[in-house]
Amino acid sequence: MPDKGELGWRLVAGAAAFGAGFVARKAITVGWKRATGKEPPANPESPEVALTEAIGWAVAMGVGMEVARLLATRAAAHRWHKSTGELPSALRSAVDKAKSATS
Repeated sequence: MPDKGELGWRLVAGAAAFGAGFVARKAITVGWKRATGKEPPANPESPEVALTEAIGWAVAMGVGMEVARLLATRAAAHRWHKSTGELPSALRSAVDKAKSATS
């Protein structure tokens, strides 16, 4: 069972990633509309959507969402470190974990 600190970090990181995903999806949709002049495909899996458009949308969403999640998690980890004095255990290196285990 995770300790309170680990559970707290999971909640913080999850909330940050969720919020970033929500904002990123809106921003990617607006960017797609500006770049292509049309709405993004509602169902890229449909054979009625051009393959290039479906792949373009999948790449834009995949990269955009992952970058947003990464930035949000890093920002949350930075704030966590400032408030607790240490990184969450999930983000500590093996060397840091070994040091904390011996002390």
